[in-house]
Amino acid sequence: MKANRPLRAEEICRQHLIMEPGSIQHLALLGRALAKQGRYDEAAAQLDQAIGLAPEVPLLYEDLGSVRAYQGRHEDAVGLFEKAIRLDPRQPSAHRKLGEALAAAGRGDEADRHFESYFDRDPVAGRVAEAADHLRAGRADEAIATLRDVLRSHPDNVDAMRYLGIAYWREKKKPGDAEAWLRRATSVAPDFAAAWMSLGLVQLDNGKPNDAIAAYRRAVEIAPDNAAAWAGAGNAHAQAGQQESSVQAYAKSLALNSRAPGVHMSHGHALKTVGDQKAALAAYRAAIARRPRFGEVYWSMANLKVFRFEEAEIRAMEAQLERGDLTDSERIHFSFALGKAYEDKDDYEAAWSHYDAGNRLQRPLVKHDPLELEKRHEDIRALFDREFLARHAGNGHEAPDPILIVGLPRSGSTLVEQILASHSQVEGTSELPTLGKIATSIGRYRRGDVQFPDSATELEGQDWRAYGQRYLEDAARHRFTDRPFFTDKMPNNYPLLGLLHLILPNARIIDARRHPVDSCIGCYKQLFAKGQNFTYDLEDLSHYYRNYDAMMNHWHSVLPGNVLTVHYEETVTDLEGQVRRILDHCGLPFEASCVRFHETRRAVRTASSEQVRQPIYFDALGKWRHYAPFCDWLVADLKPIVDALPETVRAAGKTQE
Repeated sequence: MKANRPLRAEEICRQHLIMEPGSIQHLALLGRALAKQGRYDEAAAQLDQAIGLAPEVPLLYEDLGSVRAYQGRHEDAVGLFEKAIRLDPRQPSAHRKLGEALAAAGRGDEADRHFESYFDRDPVAGRVAEAADHLRAGRADEAIATLRDVLRSHPDNVDAMRYLGIAYWREKKKPGDAEAWLRRATSVAPDFAAAWMSLGLVQLDNGKPNDAIAAYRRAVEIAPDNAAAWAGAGNAHAQAGQQESSVQAYAKSLALNSRAPGVHMSHGHALKTVGDQKAALAAYRAAIARRPRFGEVYWSMANLKVFRFEEAEIRAMEAQLERGDLTDSERIHFSFALGKAYEDKDDYEAAWSHYDAGNRLQRPLVKHDPLELEKRHEDIRALFDREFLARHAGNGHEAPDPILIVGLPRSGSTLVEQILASHSQVEGTSELPTLGKIATSIGRYRRGDVQFPDSATELEGQDWRAYGQRYLEDAARHRFTDRPFFTDKMPNNYPLLGLLHLILPNARIIDARRHPVDSCIGCYKQLFAKGQNFTYDLEDLSHYYRNYDAMMNHWHSVLPGNVLTVHYEETVTDLEGQVRRILDHCGLPFEASCVRFHETRRAVRTASSEQVRQPIYFDALGKWRHYAPFCDWLVADLKPIVDALPETVRAAGKTQE
């Protein structure tokens, strides 16, 4: 059992019980071994038999109480733990378990009394609990100091290790230390399910989804009826791009505990990603039924794009917005969702009012410095000029595998990706953070902490190839097929195309564009899960678009022919012609499946996931015109860029006016 081999322990106990069927110790151990495997009814039967033979042994009642608690039968567990304490009041673990069972049964005051009794009997546990209280109250420094003190005198206290890891993780200052303490806790106590779950959470936050999957897998092996562990596994699989496994893990969690609105929402996200919109909506509505003020779920429904709210749902959202106790986050989500609801009803004035209200609330909550962005872009253009690119040419990795799709969000990049992913030689991955991480890492550990792009001046010869290899290796973690090419649809990669060209000169680049005002208004109507902080203010958006346009003009100048511009409006009106342009640019033969892109079954994680599962439609062309009365200055601000566009792009949507 200590070696975490419960099946072998079961075999040994059963062999011994053939010879000595009345061995209380072996009956108790057999019960624990069966419980460890999640076979709770069998475990309870063995412990009942042991109690029948030795009704005076308190540990048997404690073990049976633990089994009932695992099954969610908390009132039964309470009675068994109370019996164990009556037989031996000195057992601290029984007091702790009784406190947990009472808390789970909703008897909080009684639970507190038993926790206090437990802490009186175990002062070290009391100090760990004190640190946990500090954490809950937001006093991380006090928690860390207390836990360090505990570990100085009790270096193997795994509860202290776990809470210290959580404290470091919450502070966001020492992510490596957080993971190290949790790894140590799981090493000292390999059957500590809570530590494995905390480790998985930290690894997810550290961008290690595959490690997190392994941690949560271990947690559910130890505690197969732990709904939170299954939900964590769902999160890990989703972040790793394993969407079918994510759906299954969330379903398992909800089968164990259907009262978790957040898990219903995450289940809906996973179902949406694999293309099961009907089931996704059912999951979202199940979340709302359990938490009517769950604005994020309403926005998730709106974010399906092809979905329209029922009138009752619109009235419910409006009623929620009238509440005086909503958080900013809840109010923001309801505002964006109602914007979409009224847009679908062609009430553009009401839609704009809600979108604008949501953006005004969201902008102060995010960090975006337009001047810092402009300076960074200027520095990149100054360094990655023709001379610099020519001097370092020929040193990168020769692999032609990546196809990068850049641009602004909501500009048709998912459509381009879906077209390419419908080709037999191309794997559609997702928005990979790889190139940005490489740019940030260059020079990080050198003296002076030189930042990109200046740090790139120190690279020579094989450095470029090494970074190309690193890109390919990191991207491989997001790939699941042996197709020779793959897409990277991170829109924010556009300032890094010079770096990409030097580390992977044979990579293909596509700039997905849409009418500039449509792009900006499309972003303004979108509440992003994270990042894209420039989208919550129209002045920020206009400034960002002008800088984006200047950066792309620079790449066209210094890397002529390397970047293909694909206009959304031209793709919609001449699909096959644009498909052939895209495939030619990527060196791929024409395949009719790319024109029938909507028939391709694959996971799509972006906001356009449902739109690209439909044939080409024209409703989105020139949609900005409906909102022109509310942002005429934006139209004027972007006019010089608009005037340089092809007529098909400039005129799109005029018939809708």
